[in-house]
Amino acid sequence: MREIIRLTPVFKEMVWGGNKLREHFGYPIPGDDTGEAWVVSAHQEGDCLIAEGTFAGKTLSWLWDNHRELFGNAKGKEFPLLVKFIDAREDLSIQVHPDDAYAQVHENGARGKTECWYILDCEENSDIIVGHKAGTKEEMKQMIDEGRWEDFLQVRPIHPGDFFQIPPGTVHAIRKGTLLIEIQQNSAITYRLYDYGRMPGGKPRELHIRQGLDVVECPHRETGVRRQVFHEESYDRTFLVSCPFYTVEKYDIRGSFVLPQDQPFMIVNVIDGEGYIDGMPAKKGDCMILPCGYKEARIEGNISIVTAHI
Repeated sequence: MREIIRLTPVFKEMVWGGNKLREHFGYPIPGDDTGEAWVVSAHQEGDCLIAEGTFAGKTLSWLWDNHRELFGNAKGKEFPLLVKFIDAREDLSIQVHPDDAYAQVHENGARGKTECWYILDCEENSDIIVGHKAGTKEEMKQMIDEGRWEDFLQVRPIHPGDFFQIPPGTVHAIRKGTLLIEIQQNSAITYRLYDYGRMPGGKPRELHIRQGLDVVECPHRETGVRRQVFHEESYDRTFLVSCPFYTVEKYDIRGSFVLPQDQPFMIVNVIDGEGYIDGMPAKKGDCMILPCGYKEARIEGNISIVTAHI
């Protein structure tokens, strides 16, 4: 099918959310504590609607179930990926995700969660948490029990354009003042280790210390992401990561560029600028899927995109 599948975001209000999704993308967010825009999602907790075209008004999960040919007849009960824009006005909880094997057993057959982050914007001197400094599970448990978070957590400075791959078992947290795009497995399983004593609605959010101790990799192992940049006359292509669940690349286009689409499907997220994709206007915040057999898309303008495929 030579038809772009454009999607309507699903917004999530969070105790740590803000209003940058409106300021940055012009999204009609529901309030000034909106933390996430699920821009490509077929998850039951946020199923995007098709915005226009042949399947307008249908959900992405419906399209996956009823027209699998548009996705190269890819295997699996559920659409495999989930893409979010995240605005952290305050720190997110300290957390960790399980892998597929653990989730299959302990979360009613659900997927685990591998994810990656591309930093779109952040305040000066911002940082995030990726990893920890405990040498053993026993030391980790003692640090958590004693609340020695500064001793335990691996804090890293960030700048716009930074990229992080977050495998299952990695202790992590997005921190305040950060705007990013997250590409992940289609899963909503999060084990919270610490939430700063916050009391939304007068009671604390649930912690998952036992599950967290089960799945945290100890000691922490660094994930080597080898960014590769290819400079061409009208565009720069940055290879960010390829893992068993997704391949992610970034394109900075100045003028005209033909994006090949020879994958089962390709997700295209416009993260900056504006222009045209096969003659249709495209601006920052637009997210879409190029279905199987699309072959190529002509992109024109001064525009930056992040693509993802399985």
